[in-house]
Amino acid sequence: MENQLTNLLAPYMGQKGVTIQVLQKVQEELGYLPREAIDEIARSLRIPPSEIFGVISFYSQFRTTPRGKHIVRVCRGTACHVRGGGAVLDQIKRELNIEENETTPDLEYTIETVACIGACALAPAMVIDEDTFGQMTPGKIPNLFVAQKQGEGQDA
Repeated sequence: MENQLTNLLAPYMGQKGVTIQVLQKVQEELGYLPREAIDEIARSLRIPPSEIFGVISFYSQFRTTPRGKHIVRVCRGTACHVRGGGAVLDQIKRELNIEENETTPDLEYTIETVACIGACALAPAMVIDEDTFGQMTPGKIPNLFVAQKQGEGQDA
């Protein structure tokens, strides 16, 4: 990772006002911002690591932990909520054995919740990668992940 970071950071050495751009570039390359990368970015830009952490914690686009190969987004919008979205989320957490904003140990799945996915007529709804699934129930979740693991994802 050290050589990779050296090559990524070389064009920005000592420059001012490029923190966000550098963080985006490093995260794009590594998939997240590990502590070692943050320390190296701080050295390269000649700013304290605390300032880097301040930027990371302010902007939701930055991650300090790896994300899964597949992102599971569960809608928490009003329509989904009143139609049982909470129970669907609870079943997904049980199925994957992780909590919201966590990643499975095999780096296969990450669970995220979102304010709305824009599929209110299909509530409760969720998205795995680019596939939207509507009218979900807790009972549909186990089969959904079996089908998804076999590459049979489908849009709702």
